[in-house]
Amino acid sequence: MTGHEQGQLHELSALEQAAAIRAGELSPVELVEHCLARIAGLNELVGAFSYVAVEQARAAAVAAEKRLGERHAGDELPPLFGVPTAVKDLTGTADMPTSFGSAAFRDFTPPVEAHLVRLLREAGTISLGKLNSAEFGLSAYSDTYAGSARTPWDLTRTAGGSSGGSGAAVAAGLVPFAHGNDAGGSIRIPASVCGLFGFKPSRGRVSNGPLGLDPVIQLCQGPLSRTVADAAAMLDAMAGPAPGDLFWAPPLPDGESFLGWAGREPGKLRIGRFSDPGSDEVSVHPDVLAAYERATELLVSLGHEVEEIEAPFGLSMVEEFQDVWSVRSLRVPVADEEQLLPLTRYWRTRGRSVSAERFLGALQDIQLRGTQAMIATQRYDAVLSPTLALPPQRPEWFKELGEEADLKRQFLASPYAAAQNVSGQPSANVPLHWSDEGLPIGVMLTGRLGEDAQLLALCAQLEAARPWAARWPDL
Repeated sequence: MTGHEQGQLHELSALEQAAAIRAGELSPVELVEHCLARIAGLNELVGAFSYVAVEQARAAAVAAEKRLGERHAGDELPPLFGVPTAVKDLTGTADMPTSFGSAAFRDFTPPVEAHLVRLLREAGTISLGKLNSAEFGLSAYSDTYAGSARTPWDLTRTAGGSSGGSGAAVAAGLVPFAHGNDAGGSIRIPASVCGLFGFKPSRGRVSNGPLGLDPVIQLCQGPLSRTVADAAAMLDAMAGPAPGDLFWAPPLPDGESFLGWAGREPGKLRIGRFSDPGSDEVSVHPDVLAAYERATELLVSLGHEVEEIEAPFGLSMVEEFQDVWSVRSLRVPVADEEQLLPLTRYWRTRGRSVSAERFLGALQDIQLRGTQAMIATQRYDAVLSPTLALPPQRPEWFKELGEEADLKRQFLASPYAAAQNVSGQPSANVPLHWSDEGLPIGVMLTGRLGEDAQLLALCAQLEAARPWAARWPDL
């Protein structure tokens, strides 16, 4: 290795790692070994990985190095060749366990893998394992049989959920970017509490197949990363429909890429903003409002037109959301429910009590609200809001008073992020602010349905104006 110091490898972005490998300045084996050493030293602290695929990762790195050595002039390498990553444990992998964050499935390996897992491999990435997830993706924190995912910015606080392991892994420098998925904020919540860029694409942008059954059509797959460009490159690798998908997002024109859009100026945009959480029960923390105001000031300074709007989704529909989520919790068959966490058992018990009429009525109500919100905001290129109503919290705060209080506190912390899953719009957490305590406080930008590329361009402009990737937690 000639161009980079070993101790600084994890501080390179995914695209910088790929470029160094192509230039012969960095070996895939050295890079993978560096990441595995960091996982061995830090994973017990941050609870990022539920399964570390040591031998598989090493074998893939050796194969990548061999391919480099045998390459002839002009041979094309995949765009992310040799770059380490990892996959959230809710997503099927046929070559390593997929536990869905549950002790009931800790030894389960699916017979088929998710399409996105194959696509990431074909893009050249090397998976280091599976990332801790809230059990069945049902909570805004990630405490499971595999450990408690903690934000590296304060190890007493949760890394969020349900993609908490993904957020912890990237924030701690265990991998440069990671896969997550999001059915109610599960990419954007961890991104906010871990100080990362997290991108939930438009519905149908990335395939959920072949095992990603989602009866309420809220689930999306997306990246968590330190930079917008890395997220865009990962989205380029994963994007595209597959046979059997119920929804297909319109593709980019030939010759364009999301990474290319992340390097474009977005032009002058019209942006709506709101901070009303839609419920008198929610008290938005002053640090959150400070981050929101600073983001507004930055957008205005960049020439965008920002105006106040009413909360697009109106009053929060807590009961309707909980009815839908409780029924959704039953989509995974479980032989022995005593192995499940108390909150998961609570969700499933509630789900069995919801009648078909009540479920369909709740689903229809929230989908109608989503449609009305998109109509109300159609004249805006993007909408700004807080990502969360509270700074990162201790996981014990959610759990200490039982399951009903747990759900109430999850709503008090995260009243904003589920709505975009109903509407299907692209939505991103942008890590523009840290509190006086040193805690990351994100803001959320949401674009029009299908206009992921323009949203990425706007987020990249904000990153260029107020860079955040050089900030690292003290681990």
